[in-house]
Amino acid sequence: MSDQIVGRLAPSPTGALHLGNARTFLLAWLSVRSRAGRLILRIEDLDGPRVKPAATQALIDDLRWLGLDWDQGPDRGGPDGPYIQTERTAIYGRAIGQLAAAGYLYPCICSRTDIQNAASAPHAGEDGPRYPGTCRDRFVDGSAAAQFAGRAAAWRVRVPREEIEFSDQLRGNMATDVSRLVGDFVVQKNNGTPAYQLAVVVDDAAMGVNEVVRGDDLLSSTPRQIVLQRYLGLPRPAYYHVPLLVGPDGLRLAKRHGDTRLSAFREAGIESRRVVGLLAHWCGLAAQHESLSPRELVPRFDWRRLPLSPVVCDRQRVEQLLHEPP
Repeated sequence: MSDQIVGRLAPSPTGALHLGNARTFLLAWLSVRSRAGRLILRIEDLDGPRVKPAATQALIDDLRWLGLDWDQGPDRGGPDGPYIQTERTAIYGRAIGQLAAAGYLYPCICSRTDIQNAASAPHAGEDGPRYPGTCRDRFVDGSAAAQFAGRAAAWRVRVPREEIEFSDQLRGNMATDVSRLVGDFVVQKNNGTPAYQLAVVVDDAAMGVNEVVRGDDLLSSTPRQIVLQRYLGLPRPAYYHVPLLVGPDGLRLAKRHGDTRLSAFREAGIESRRVVGLLAHWCGLAAQHESLSPRELVPRFDWRRLPLSPVVCDRQRVEQLLHEPP
């Protein structure tokens, strides 16, 4: 078995890349390139209604303008393709079949309203309230669920009632009781689309990814993915969850914080080295006014230099740094 580091860039074509996305992708790229690893570009386009038709090419153009490259991807090909998730549905179907055959799945016809109404103590979060297990033992014959009350069934995984332990390379040892915080989660939606948690686990294993660098907003996904890795007999990558770039209000970078799209800087004729220098400064790798390429940052890269608290993107400071004379 090769000891080579294999990482991935996995953007979703649901909107333009902004400085926050770019900072995370730069760190993922540097971590791999600083150790002569292999990097894969994978387009995660399963979130149907939010996917924008021209966004995939725009993502590729923005990443290349920034100075990032990859060894395999939709534009380069490679032995682990296809590299666009909507072209990998048969692979996910086989994983669903494996989970079902092992007794780990059950059909669920609950709507979001049903779950909210059933939750004794709904709590805020991207995943909504904990699933209370309404359909866990509801159907003796799983196929009957698809016809129940005219509703199509989603498929949920039976989560073990125990703490899932894992080590984050930046934060140390962690433990989460998925059954208590989230409950049994969906791996296939009621329209037949694979859910994010399943697709990511299957793809990382199939592509040999052994290092995952992503924003810490996805930290809560990790124990769920570990459950699926365990059930499917797949290896666990090393995880690095990096602090987000946030606005002055402390919230994740968004339109309300001003235009921070890479395409906006590119179209304005701003040199990509200035943007990379700014991102590197936020990563603890460069002085405030340096202009650099990603390649020039490789010898400097060290995970120990990364600030472990959220970095505030002050729009006024961004304008000053990016528009001042070279």
